Amino acid sequence: MRYEPRYGQDGGRSEGHAGARTAIGSPRRDGVRRDGRRDDRWDGRPAPLVAYDVSRGRPRSVLAALALAGCGALLAAGCSPPGGEAAGQGGSPPGAASPGGGSPGPSGSSSPTGPPTKGAVTVTGEVAKGLESPWGVAALPGGDLLVASRDKGTISRVRAGTGAVTPIGEVPGVAPGGEGGLLGLALSPAFASDQLVYVYFTTESDNRIARLRYDDQRSAGQQLGAPDTVFRGIPKGLVHNGGRIAFGPDKMLYVGTGETGDTGLAQDKKSLGGKILRMTPDGEPVHGNPEADSVVYSYGHRNVQGLAWDKDKRLWAAEFGQNTWDELNLIEPGGNYGWPEAEGKAGRPGFRDPVAVWKTDDASPSGIAWAQGSIWMAGLKGERLWRIPLAGATPVAEPEAFLQGRYGRLRTVVPLGGDTLLLVTSETDRRGSPEAGDDRILTLTVR
Repeated sequence: MRYEPRYGQDGGRSEGHAGARTAIGSPRRDGVRRDGRRDDRWDGRPAPLVAYDVSRGRPRSVLAALALAGCGALLAAGCSPPGGEAAGQGGSPPGAASPGGGSPGPSGSSSPTGPPTKGAVTVTGEVAKGLESPWGVAALPGGDLLVASRDKGTISRVRAGTGAVTPIGEVPGVAPGGEGGLLGLALSPAFASDQLVYVYFTTESDNRIARLRYDDQRSAGQQLGAPDTVFRGIPKGLVHNGGRIAFGPDKMLYVGTGETGDTGLAQDKKSLGGKILRMTPDGEPVHGNPEADSVVYSYGHRNVQGLAWDKDKRLWAAEFGQNTWDELNLIEPGGNYGWPEAEGKAGRPGFRDPVAVWKTDDASPSGIAWAQGSIWMAGLKGERLWRIPLAGATPVAEPEAFLQGRYGRLRTVVPLGGDTLLLVTSETDRRGSPEAGDDRILTLTVR
């Protein structure tokens, strides 16, 4: 019998509701809100109204000017407020994160083969604000951004320099609900010539991937062509829909999926749920996949929402655990990552252990990006940005937390080249405590 997940049901931990944000310097810990009640389950009801301090010292609204810089990467320019905003290093609470190897060096020192053991994050600007349920983000040639709204099912263009947000069109067939809706967004590797935008979205019957031609010469709101479905049949649910899509260095499309709360799907290699998929831009299995005629690249996942490649073209993925451990995994073709038989570092034959793990209150990871020798991971319930410094595939130090409790739930991280990242908040997804101006896209300088 298929297990139909419900919000807040035991064994069905989803993205987590974080409650109200707190003043800088006094973030919540151990999943306890300021009203003293635990918040490690969300029961589907609207968040209770909890008083919070609105004078937390947000950076002033500064619109980033973004410019194209090699291979489609963007660099921020002229977006620093007076003095900038140096983000406090939240550090790793004892037992909150455990890297998969390596020995931390002295504070602030450089690893012999990797980045400094201590990093830094500076918020240098605000690209856009007032966004509703932003999820996927893609950088256009020239510096503008495309942003997908999960709940509205629309894609908007954010103008570099001005921050103006203009809807370009709606994706037909999107059926938002729970954690489903219009999720991942990616540009074709040949976007300069074919102008194709790829989207991952939930319908009434499944999750699927379609591509739409973008014509910016048409009227605002009418600039997307009819969707061409390239892949369908990914299981859907109220929770665990996965949704991240990205083109890899091989120009193939990689897809993170969830098991929708039906845990058995993750170990079933005939199911598309609880997997990382690899396919051609036309949605066909890639020659060299672990099994012929299958798009399944790895399995045993619970809910993959983060995909990124490092400088050596290794694939990394972040995913939600259940009640104990969230995970950062190094993905190998055909690898079995254990769910639901194993959560976290089980050390069991046949399963691949994660490189790093976090207590679920501290992470609930979504998007990830690689920059400056580290993986940067957005936390939803954890409301913080994690840095995992790497020497090759091995952490050189304990993960560090930044921006803890400062901007609320964090959804997506986008590398812009060099030391610059975009960070997308997720306060308007029905699980946050939105303030005036939410949701936002911030520019960061990292090391």
